[in-house]
Amino acid sequence: MPTRRSNSPATLATVADALGVSRMTVSNAYNRPDQLSPELRERVLAAARDLGYSGPDPVARTLSRGETGAVGLILDQPLSAAFSDEATVRFLQGVGAGCEEREVGLSLVPRIAGRDAALVHTALVDGFILYCAPEADARLAAVRERRLPHVLVDFAAEAGTSAVNVDDRGGARAVAEHLIGLGHRRFGIVMPFDKPGETAAEAQARATWHMHAERLAGWREPLVAAGVEWGAVPVATAAGGSRETGSRAAAQLLDRPDRPTAILALYDHLALGVLDAAAQRGIAVPDELSIAGFDDAGEAALATPPLTTVAQPHERKGAEAVRLLLDGGEPGSVVLDTRLVVRSSTAPAPR
Repeated sequence: MPTRRSNSPATLATVADALGVSRMTVSNAYNRPDQLSPELRERVLAAARDLGYSGPDPVARTLSRGETGAVGLILDQPLSAAFSDEATVRFLQGVGAGCEEREVGLSLVPRIAGRDAALVHTALVDGFILYCAPEADARLAAVRERRLPHVLVDFAAEAGTSAVNVDDRGGARAVAEHLIGLGHRRFGIVMPFDKPGETAAEAQARATWHMHAERLAGWREPLVAAGVEWGAVPVATAAGGSRETGSRAAAQLLDRPDRPTAILALYDHLALGVLDAAAQRGIAVPDELSIAGFDDAGEAALATPPLTTVAQPHERKGAEAVRLLLDGGEPGSVVLDTRLVVRSSTAPAPR
């Protein structure tokens, strides 16, 4: 077998020279094995192993081909938070299924303070999917600077850009109509912000995320139609987006002398926290208080009582984003249906 002639790192040329074959032959052994006989390919690979050559540099190969074979998914969370959030995990499953079908890889680009845009600029990908980020996010600007194909998920659709959304407004409208039909007129809203304002009108005016603005708008329509003053609906918030966040925020509403008879929560995890806060105060759900969420998380059906919510197709949302990104056609917009799921956490308003 060939032996090394120097202490410098082995290269493709080193292997070719040692075997007395062309550099194309060595390259084909890695990149186009069908171009060589099995015997010749094995001889090239064996020589490469003996010489310490591990194969073509993936970065150099990417530059020469002009493509990476990978999709970049930009998350609005650190990885630890993304992997513990059910909605994000189910969306990732849909993205993963789409990538498997198209035989491409997936590169995750999480939120890292101070490095958000830099991670986008250095990601070796053929295009990006941006998932549930603020409209004015610096990473969106970085994606546009790279001039790579991209798809926005849970963003406002705009001309010339592909987008995937669910019908957040329609789903929110359906659950609000359900509660209005049960006779509720005293509402409260629980959101995961520190300072969105004290009323629903202020929260809607200050909404940073498209999804939040749409859900607030969907709730507003039936409430206003039923004579509820939108600017007087109280909003309670706490930092974070967990079940504990919902419990802490709900306390502000449930400890009021004029507490609501129905609470709308932006996410199911917040709504589950509202259930906890009600139980701690001995408030019977749904006899004294109705609670509704959004997303139809797995825990919603297992709660005590089971949670009324709005189901959305998380996995399909991810798969549609991959399809739009890789189809290569004109930019398109997809809006997926939501579905009201009525369970035992809502009932007629108390008299």
